[in-house]
Amino acid sequence: MSEIIEQIKSIVVAGKHKEIEKIVKAGLDANIDPGAIINDGLIAAMDIVGKKFGSGEIYVPEMLVAAATMKKGLEIIKPLLTGDASQPKGTILMGTVKGDLHDIGKNLVIMMLEGAGFKVVDLGVDLSVDKVVEKVREIKPDLLGLSALLTTTMPEMQKVIVMIREQGLRDSVKIMVGGAPVDSRFAEKIGADGYGKDAADAVQLAKKLIGIN
Repeated sequence: MSEIIEQIKSIVVAGKHKEIEKIVKAGLDANIDPGAIINDGLIAAMDIVGKKFGSGEIYVPEMLVAAATMKKGLEIIKPLLTGDASQPKGTILMGTVKGDLHDIGKNLVIMMLEGAGFKVVDLGVDLSVDKVVEKVREIKPDLLGLSALLTTTMPEMQKVIVMIREQGLRDSVKIMVGGAPVDSRFAEKIGADGYGKDAADAVQLAKKLIGIN
């Protein structure tokens, strides 16, 4: 059993997307619990990928292939899940602030967060403050992630946080920010709960903010 789980992990880490379906099905045929395949195989593999990326051992292309491989395996298992096994670790809203159309970094973070077991709602790019606040009220996420790649759009992050506070929603949602011009000092200054320097860091931050070890 553990041998198949280890194979699943190594296949995801290596990004061997043509092999993942066969090994996941082999695990199911061997009566391995679908939840164990997800948590101990697929998600554990993405933790390894995140660490390799954070240490500079692999780069964005390898991480994208690994994430795509993980999602392929997940799609086989999802229909079999019921109850607690299919429950996400938390719900995260992600979006790029108004005036900014960049989404490559955001999309990478989303793939990594999904790989870590979170439910992620992608709000897209060029988001007005009202739109973000409306979605926070409607979806009631555990965490809101805001991205900006332009220094000129960074102030929009603060506007969102101010509006969320004014609307009485601040205590119900954690907020993390990221993007090339953003740093931890800026995050602290605008009242965010944290700053993710890259996709792997954002996953660890999300776990910490939501209270997952």
